[in-house]
Amino acid sequence: MMMRSSRFSDTIHVFTLTVICFTTLFSSSILVQGKIRRFKWEVKYELKSPDCFEKPVITINGQFPGPTIKAQQRDTIIVELKNSFMTENVAVHWHGIRQIGTPWFDGVEGVTQCPILPGEIFTYKFVVDRPGTYMYHSHYGMQRESGLIGMIRVSPPRTKPEPFKYNYDRSLLLTDWYHKSMSEKATGLASIPFKWVGEPQSLMIQGRGRFNCTNNLMTPQRSEAEVCNASNADCSRFVLTVIPGKTYRLRIGSLTSLSALSFQIEGHNLTVIEADGHYVEPFTVKNLFIYSGETYSVLLKADQNPNRNYWITTSIVSRPEKTPPATSVLNYYPNHRRRRPPTPEASNFQPAWNDTHPRLAQSLAIKARRGFIHAPPENSDKVIVLLNTQNKVNGYMRWSVNNVSYQHPTTPYLIALKHNLTDAFDWRFTPPESYDSGNYNIFAVPSNANATMSDGIYRLKFNSIVDVVLQNANTMNVNNSETHPWHLHGHDFWVLGYGEGKFNELEDPKRYNLVDPIMKNTVAVQPYGWTALRFRADNPGVWAFHCHIESHFFLGMGIVFEYGIDRVSDLPSSIMGCGQTKR
Repeated sequence: MMMRSSRFSDTIHVFTLTVICFTTLFSSSILVQGKIRRFKWEVKYELKSPDCFEKPVITINGQFPGPTIKAQQRDTIIVELKNSFMTENVAVHWHGIRQIGTPWFDGVEGVTQCPILPGEIFTYKFVVDRPGTYMYHSHYGMQRESGLIGMIRVSPPRTKPEPFKYNYDRSLLLTDWYHKSMSEKATGLASIPFKWVGEPQSLMIQGRGRFNCTNNLMTPQRSEAEVCNASNADCSRFVLTVIPGKTYRLRIGSLTSLSALSFQIEGHNLTVIEADGHYVEPFTVKNLFIYSGETYSVLLKADQNPNRNYWITTSIVSRPEKTPPATSVLNYYPNHRRRRPPTPEASNFQPAWNDTHPRLAQSLAIKARRGFIHAPPENSDKVIVLLNTQNKVNGYMRWSVNNVSYQHPTTPYLIALKHNLTDAFDWRFTPPESYDSGNYNIFAVPSNANATMSDGIYRLKFNSIVDVVLQNANTMNVNNSETHPWHLHGHDFWVLGYGEGKFNELEDPKRYNLVDPIMKNTVAVQPYGWTALRFRADNPGVWAFHCHIESHFFLGMGIVFEYGIDRVSDLPSSIMGCGQTKR
C-alpha cells in the first residue's frame, strides 16, 4: 500500500508539474506574443481646410491626422496600406518603434524598402516591444508635411503598472503647416538660385489651426471665400474637455516640418513623466519645449477655477516669430465647449523665441526615473563627432555632416547589403568620423563652403558601444546657427550631455551623466551647441540617423549606420521592386 501510495503521489506530482509547466509556458507565450491588431488603411489626397485655407491634404481613411494606434506591449501590429495617390509613391515610418527582428518594416524609402507605388497595397507587420508614446509618418521625400501623420499609444501589461496615476489618457499632436505643396517646396530647394521654403503659415494642435484669412493671397481662378474660409468646420478650434479635480495624462508629440515649439496651458502646471517611451523623474514646468520627432507625457491636474475655460497654446521658438501661435481650448465641464476663455489669446505665457537658456535647462532636467534607470556602459568602443554645416555642392545649397551631404541611393541599403549588390551604392567610401575641430571656427560662416555628396554609410561592429557628438555651427548667413532635432531609427540612446559652444573632446566627456541619463530616440542640438549620446549597436540592420526637419534631411543632413547584416533574416519580397532589385 505504501508503495502504491507513493507511486500514485509521484504520478499526481508529475501530472501537476506538467500542468504547471504547460500553464507557465502557455501564459509566457501569451505574454510574449500579445494580441494581433489589424488595420486597413487607404491613403489619398483630399481637399481640406485644417487651418481654414483649402489645399490637398493626405488622409488615412478620410482622417487627418490619421487614426491613433492603441496597443499593449508585445502586441503585433499589422497595417495593410493602400496607396491611392494618383502620382506619388509612399512609405510609412513607425517613429520610435525599434523594429527588433523586422528592420525591413522601418518604413524608410531608400534605406529599408522600395517605395509603395500608386495603386499598390503593402503590408507592415511589427511588434511594439515597449510601452510608451510614439508616432508614425510618411518617410518619402518631404511628404510628411502634407499630412500623413498620427500617434501610437502602447500601454504596459496589467501586471506591470506605471509609476504614476491618472484618471484619463489623451493625445495631442502638434504640427506646423504650409500652404504650398510638397513638390513646389522641394523644387525650390533643389534649384539654382536656391529658394527657401520660408516660415510655415500656421501652427496646428491636433490637426486644427486658424490662419488669418484676411492675409490670404487668392489665386486668379478662385475667390477668397473658396480658398480661405474662417467658418469652415475643418478649422474650428480643438477642444480638450476635462472634469474638475481629475488628473489627465497628455501624450504630446511633435511632427513639425521646421519648427521647434513651446506648449503651454493657461494657468496650469505640467508634470513631465515620460519622454520618447521612457519614464522621467517627474518635474514640473509652465511650458514644455518640444522638437520635431519628440514625444512627452505630462500630467495635467484640472485644479483651477471650474467656472471658465482656458487657452491651450503652442508657439515657435528658435526661429523668428513670423508664424502666429496655435490656440485650442481647455474646457472645464460642464461649461460649454464653445465658451471662449475670458482672457486674450496672447495672455498665455510664451517664452522668447531666441532665448536658448530655458530650452537647454529643460533638456538638462530630463533624467531617468528612479527604479527605471538603465545605466549606460562606462565606456564606448567608438566616438563619432558630427559637425552640422550649411554648404554648396556644384552651386546647389545643401546641408552637410563633416562636409559630406547625404543622398539616397536608388536601391535600398538593406537589400543591397543583404544581397551583396556591390555597385548599388559607394561601398568604398566611409564618411568621416570627425572634423578638424582645432581649426574650425563654429561661430563664423564656413571659409570653404563647398562640400561633397555621397551615399556612403558608417559600418559598425555588432554589439559595439558608439558615442555620437552632434556639433552645431554657423550657417552661410552671418551670426546664424539653427536648432537641429536628430532622430535615430531602430534604437534608443542615452543622452549623456549638452553644452554651449565647441565640444571639448578632452574635458566635456568628464561631465557626462553616466548615473541616470534619459534614453530617447530624438534629441535636439541647440544653436552653436553640442549634444552627446551613446547607443549599443545591438539591433542588426541598416538605420537612418538624421535631422528631423524635413527640408534639412531633404538637403542632406543625415547619415546611415549598418551592422550585423549577416544576422538579418531573409528579406520579404514586398520591400523590393526599385533600383537593382527589379532584377
